[in-house]
Amino acid sequence: MPRRVMQGTIVSDKGDKTVVVQVERTYLHPLLRKTVRRRAKFHAHDEANAFKAGEVVTIQECPPKSKLKRWEVVGRVGA
Repeated sequence: MPRRVMQGTIVSDKGDKTVVVQVERTYLHPLLRKTVRRRAKFHAHDEANAFKAGEVVTIQECPPKSKLKRWEVVGRVGA
């Protein structure tokens, strides 16, 4: 089964080898026909502590690394 890949913004880099990435998705509400924005936060593994808050990154699904970490950072977007 392919691994899911998402793009989001790092909102926290305070943990050791961990970043928190906020992913925003938009969809059309089925009844109101209005664009709705939903946000979700994912804890992602950053082995080298190379990424800082505010950067836009790509994350990829991986086997569990800890209680909350099920994602790993693949790289920066646009750099």
